[in-house]
Amino acid sequence: MEKQRILIVDDETELAGIMAEMLCGCGYCADTAESAAAAYDMLAQKSYQLVILDINLPDSTGFEICRELRQVSGVPVIFASACKTEDDRISSFDIGGDDYLQKPYSMKELLSRVNALMRRAYGGTDEPCFTFGDVTVNTASRTVTKSGRPVALAQREYDLLVCLCRNKNTAVPKDKLLTEVWGAFSEVEPSTLTVHIRWLREKLEDDPAAPRYIRTVWKLGYMLGDET
Repeated sequence: MEKQRILIVDDETELAGIMAEMLCGCGYCADTAESAAAAYDMLAQKSYQLVILDINLPDSTGFEICRELRQVSGVPVIFASACKTEDDRISSFDIGGDDYLQKPYSMKELLSRVNALMRRAYGGTDEPCFTFGDVTVNTASRTVTKSGRPVALAQREYDLLVCLCRNKNTAVPKDKLLTEVWGAFSEVEPSTLTVHIRWLREKLEDDPAAPRYIRTVWKLGYMLGDET
């Protein structure tokens, strides 16, 4: 199964490195950012399944990052901070945080909070394979086959397909697809999504001009559905 990606935003570089190493050793993929500016850059380049935020940063605050995130994404957020006041904890939840962990904390407790939030947000029973028609998507090996033959997909094509698979038979809005595949603060135009959908249809549909599985939902987005 694919590793879930976590972004750690903390200017204590040694601590952030220890957190990232621990999370990577426990099956996650973790990146670190020492400032808000670095965090925004990373969030514009990649999609993350969870963000860990310190409150006090050299160029902004974790609160501000969370506010900006909540305008475009529902990605789970854990505040991990040395701030001890009740007001800080309350504020972290009021602006959209999902959990609050006070420094100093153990890596064991951090991992427990991360695991619990991942289960709540994404479920704990994801299957490694998805199928529709004669297409099989294996997330453990990141491979796609059609009628048993390998299909070569670019990274974004593959990520887009998996996002649609995980929301099978559900209409997914364009802005959600852009956020989850290209990143929360990506400046990718909707036309880029349209092009990638066309490429997927050309590679996976028997008749790309009349798609049976990767469907357009008028005025909303796209849906991967069972054959009609």
